[in-house]
Amino acid sequence: MKGFLFLSEALPVNNPSYSPNLAVPLTERVFGARDLLALWFSLGMGLMVLQAGALLAPGLGLAGALLAITLGVAVGALLLGAVGVIGSDTGLASMAALRLSLGRQGAVLPALLNLLQLVGWGAFEIIVMRDAASLLAGKAFGEGSAWSNATLWTLVFGALATLLAVAGPLAFVRRVLRKWGIWLLLGACAWLTWNLLSKADLAALWARPGDGSMSFALGFDLAIAMPLSWLPLIADYSRFGKRGGGVFVGAALGFFVGCLWLMGLGVAYTLAFAAPGEANSLLLALAGAGMGIPLLLILLDESEKAFADIHSAAVSSGTLLPLKVEHLALAIGALCTLIAWFAPLSEYESFLLLIGSVFAPLFGVVLVDHFVLRRRQLPRFTPALRWDSLLAWVCGVSTFHLLVNFYPALGATLPALLLAGALQLLLSRLAGNR
Repeated sequence: MKGFLFLSEALPVNNPSYSPNLAVPLTERVFGARDLLALWFSLGMGLMVLQAGALLAPGLGLAGALLAITLGVAVGALLLGAVGVIGSDTGLASMAALRLSLGRQGAVLPALLNLLQLVGWGAFEIIVMRDAASLLAGKAFGEGSAWSNATLWTLVFGALATLLAVAGPLAFVRRVLRKWGIWLLLGACAWLTWNLLSKADLAALWARPGDGSMSFALGFDLAIAMPLSWLPLIADYSRFGKRGGGVFVGAALGFFVGCLWLMGLGVAYTLAFAAPGEANSLLLALAGAGMGIPLLLILLDESEKAFADIHSAAVSSGTLLPLKVEHLALAIGALCTLIAWFAPLSEYESFLLLIGSVFAPLFGVVLVDHFVLRRRQLPRFTPALRWDSLLAWVCGVSTFHLLVNFYPALGATLPALLLAGALQLLLSRLAGNR
């Protein structure tokens, strides 16, 4: 895994060729499969992933939830790896690469939606870190102590994530992730796994069915939403990839293993140790393992995700506004902190489904355009708008919400993605674009 960490030294901080609107030169595409595997293994883990697993636990039970997670994360990771290949093929950052499929003006809307989802993710990351820190401080210093105050930790983690985002990704990797971040995360997850295996009756949990409050299709959609939420970001990293094959294998395998591990632990800990109906029940269960040390280690690593959300949101908005990324990161970090101050974690499930409704059909369009219509080649001309692509995307989003509201047992994510891709193929050929 240290391939990615050491390669950070090879990337100059202020190289103008790394602008999101310019292709990275072939000579400077240095990431191999091991580098992408390390990065996406790390990004596939965290407190938010544990919480996502906890959402599936009561309704599906251990066996049903693990099956939904395995299938959902597997499909999502394959899509993530495929979109990563687009970044390595073009050398372009995510929002710039979308212009090839949607047109120069057509890519503005996805950039705005990406900014919106990243602000949401950044706020949710701060919420989860705040709740975990408040709980740990309450256990250590008492529930009513100043150290257990939620507002204090909201401001602390909001400020930390914002400062890291302003400093930039290379500074974070060199000073934090490279030295201790990923190793602490691995140690914490191994500790939690050992604690589960030694204390829980997994055979009994496996035999116990869920209460039916969630359908398998909804569980699948929630699981696939985790990798799908990274689709609009992966090309920001994979544009530094040497070869498409290495990018695909590294990103897909790394995210699949990391996300499956942590979501599975979220399900198992909720069923084995969490008190039903109690607020922050999963965090309380995690805090009881190893005197709370594994939870503390995961909490320290979680700042990586909040940093990535805020920084990438600044980069996306930087393609639309003539402002410095550092100034945008400062403003977006303040906004995420403000939202975290007021937003309840109970809205997380709806937020995940909203992400799937927008970006799954979008990347059905993009994947068909890049791999089937253009056969991984750059277009000779990029128009202002690709009406065929935009129409296929809108139809895909409409299909998602139609299925969710009227045919929930079918699931929505994969049908919407496949329909949008099929319409892209049909409409593009009818319009004579390819």
